[in-house]
Amino acid sequence: MIVAYGIANLLQSAAAARTTVHHTFDPGLLLRLAGHRTYLVGLTCQVAGFVLAFLARRDLPLFLVQASVAAGLGVTAILGVLLLKWRLPKAEVALLALLFAGITALVLAARPAPSRQLGTAGTVALLVALGGIAVLGVFAVRLHGAPGSVALGSLAGLAFSAAAVAARPLASAPSAEAFLRHPLLYLLIAHSVVGQLLLGLAMQRGSTTAAVAAMDAAGAVPAAIVGLLLLNDKVWPGREWLAAVGFLVTLAAVIGLTRYAEPQHHHAVAGEPDRAMVGVASPGRPA
Repeated sequence: MIVAYGIANLLQSAAAARTTVHHTFDPGLLLRLAGHRTYLVGLTCQVAGFVLAFLARRDLPLFLVQASVAAGLGVTAILGVLLLKWRLPKAEVALLALLFAGITALVLAARPAPSRQLGTAGTVALLVALGGIAVLGVFAVRLHGAPGSVALGSLAGLAFSAAAVAARPLASAPSAEAFLRHPLLYLLIAHSVVGQLLLGLAMQRGSTTAAVAAMDAAGAVPAAIVGLLLLNDKVWPGREWLAAVGFLVTLAAVIGLTRYAEPQHHHAVAGEPDRAMVGVASPGRPA
């Protein structure tokens, strides 16, 4: 899952870099991105990561699975350095090491257990959250540069977090028929589509690392809290401190990455002529 998400982030950011920046919450962006073969390959990797994460959520607590998704950020950064000549500051390298240390602690603390089912109130709450995220996305899409990347990435994280909450009990469906008839399946799909659109918009506005880090930070906390309170997520006895430290270290590392990430893509505004080729503009100077 970690490797699949890391590759997906890299390929989708490359496709987003070739698409003019949009300042409206336009679902048509996904159709335009789908015209890029790079994006489709990245989307395939993301679907693979999604399926693996879905299977993991059947028994593993959300605080582990959602934090592990953040490890894909490290894979993205390493591949960006090797293949696209990205330059990562030393502070960002240290934060990536801290990120992996935090996830290791979570792996040691997490105790597998089946999920409880969400009641009607939980299902309604996920539906309300879907509408709220979409409304906030309409306003956040007007932001430019790094603030836009962080805001849209954070909303994408909330959408994917809600999808993870829906997936945890859904993965325990007793039969294929029950799986297809379960309302959580369609909430899972809706949140995933909204999150995908928000992530595509976020990647257009600045650093891929910042967009993905903001997404992971916003996606980890709500899912972890809901999992522990409502979905029977468990920690091995005596390792509660390790889980708390691992989660806080992981979250701090991810949030820190949003501060140190350098812009890596520059674009023309949608509807305006390009004044420079993507990749030609130097860091810190508008294309």
